[in-house]
Amino acid sequence: MHELGIVKHVIKTLEEVAAENDVRRIGSVTLRIGEVSGVVVEQLVDCWNYFREKNALVRGAELKVELVEALTRCTECETVYKTVPQGKICPNCGSGSTYLLVGNEFSIKEIEAELNGDPPADGQGGRS
Repeated sequence: MHELGIVKHVIKTLEEVAAENDVRRIGSVTLRIGEVSGVVVEQLVDCWNYFREKNALVRGAELKVELVEALTRCTECETVYKTVPQGKICPNCGSGSTYLLVGNEFSIKEIEAELNGDPPADGQGGRS
């Protein structure tokens, strides 16, 4: 299950971004995941939910996922089609001379965070 390694890498990246931007806490992370990236979203979410509770920076943070539909282009007839139902063979002309346009990506799209100078989100004002 490589989703475990992916989550560890995402959290490490978030830690680096937080250190560079004086972030106290991350409230949510939005990932863009391609339909044919090989990532099993359900397993990724399970790993995230487990590991987020072990790291103060992302404890309780929501993981949002935007799936990117895979699209392929045929170099023979220039048809663009949905990759998953058709595969590598162009449904228009039958050519195998195709290439993936989008759908294999994995990236952090957005991070919602509290900066160290911000009042706490719980409205407590930092007092005990």
